[in-house]
Amino acid sequence: MFEHKELVEGTWPWAYQALCFSCGYFAYDQQDMLQYRLYSGFIPSILIHHLVLLICFTLALYRHITINYLILTLICELHSVFLHVRKLRRMAGVCDAESRVVKVEWILNWIMFVFTRLVSHILITGKLIKDASKFEKGIEWPLAMLGMAGMNLLNAFLGIDLFNAFKKEKKPQQNNPKRHE
Repeated sequence: MFEHKELVEGTWPWAYQALCFSCGYFAYDQQDMLQYRLYSGFIPSILIHHLVLLICFTLALYRHITINYLILTLICELHSVFLHVRKLRRMAGVCDAESRVVKVEWILNWIMFVFTRLVSHILITGKLIKDASKFEKGIEWPLAMLGMAGMNLLNAFLGIDLFNAFKKEKKPQQNNPKRHE
């Protein structure tokens, strides 16, 4: 299942359709964020994340190659569920860092971040490096490595942002122990 030939030339059942759907989702999400300015920072990492995915996914879909590799990279999107849960929790006004809900959400957020964004992407990058000589001459391997390097860098930035958000959320409780929300 994880042999080079299967990952590069093969397509698991429904993998092509799932990649098409994901590509459409990322294109829509990118357009929505740009249209309504739903991003922050001078160079918003979420926009770069979507751009890297759109380039890699579109080329793979067009050339019918590396579909399975790209399906594996989508594992990191499982963590996005917990980023959205955090946002919804905060919008609902549940911000007490000492509450059980917040503690469980942070634990799950960190577990998913480590396994879906760090471990899985490190394993995929390692597999690409290990199988470098098996790729035909062309754009597939350099693009895959560049895409994974970009995604790993963005994941590192996301980890830093997540850590800063965690510290910020804990800070009001440390400064004012009588505060209850």
